[in-house]
Amino acid sequence: MADPISDTDDLTRIDGSRIVVSVDAMGGDRGPEVVVAGLALAARGNPELHFILHGPEATLSPMVGRHGIADRCTLRDAPGVVSMDEKPSHVMRKGKDTSMWSTIESVRAHEADVAVSCGNTGALMAVSMVRLRKLPGVNRPAIACLWPSRNPGGFNVMLDVGADIRADADDLLQYALMGASYARNGLDLACPRIGLLNVGTEEHKGRAELKAAHELLQSAAAAGNFDYVGFVEGGDIPSARVDVIVTDGFTGNVALKTGEGTAMLIRDFLKESLTSTIVSKLAALLAMKSLKRLSQRIDPRQVNGGVFLGLNGTVVKSHGSADATGVEAAIKLAAALSKSGFSERVAARVASFNAAREGATADDADNKPGTLHD
Repeated sequence: MADPISDTDDLTRIDGSRIVVSVDAMGGDRGPEVVVAGLALAARGNPELHFILHGPEATLSPMVGRHGIADRCTLRDAPGVVSMDEKPSHVMRKGKDTSMWSTIESVRAHEADVAVSCGNTGALMAVSMVRLRKLPGVNRPAIACLWPSRNPGGFNVMLDVGADIRADADDLLQYALMGASYARNGLDLACPRIGLLNVGTEEHKGRAELKAAHELLQSAAAAGNFDYVGFVEGGDIPSARVDVIVTDGFTGNVALKTGEGTAMLIRDFLKESLTSTIVSKLAALLAMKSLKRLSQRIDPRQVNGGVFLGLNGTVVKSHGSADATGVEAAIKLAAALSKSGFSERVAARVASFNAAREGATADDADNKPGTLHD
């Protein structure tokens, strides 16, 4: 098999013509064929993309050959597979031979710039945290997703959508900082608008940690270079009122799955209505272009890919049931983040804010009555 990218090549070189994406071929519900097909779709028209593909080499080699991307892929033989119901603790003890572990290891070894997997979310986060480690000053990593919205760019960012079901006030502040960085780099927004998800917009509503986070975000907005709009509700998630929605992983994951299910339900109802009679079929034919645009805007596959934030490396989690189009979207998102130097920028933003916060705390202590200072 032709393979210009060998194990001895400098796979981390980004010179405008090469971005290396480490891909877990075995994690999805639909099997490796769909992952390889999505990889092939992403490769078309993007000659700078190269891949390290992880899984059983005997299984993957013929697939890569059929899709004509053998010259863009390095295969890494990894016979083990992490199942969707496997406990993260078991993967940490027994999973070193799996395609998921190997995928993250390529980023850790600086062979690849970013990792993509459709696999078990809990296991992927556990492996990523242990192998890549958290950024200094980050308590809990978060998963951020793009949400279709009425904003001019077409999307909002929401986090956390499933990395951790808990989040205290300081965690929510860190999510805001990382989400703002994602919006600046991914959506090209100089000063993103941040909203804190709550059961109402009134300041007296919500749990104690939300009220505490509300005060922290208000005081941190200037130093964090974002505009804090206050509490937002579920109806604001796809609105033009906000660019980044901050919440805990339990609430965010429920909202995400509900949104995806609703989008598919609307699409199915629309298809059913437009094919029910001869008249409706004729109307659908006349409105075909508009209907295709609508279908694309509400298609969850087009925005497939949750980004793990707060790690020393970029990991994109594709939906487990993603088809080739969904895998393609996740790979393109990963490549775009790699191009922007996203991971390094998030690290710099968190570090600079934490330093400024510590400095302000020290200044407050120095200015207390009875304290001598210059």
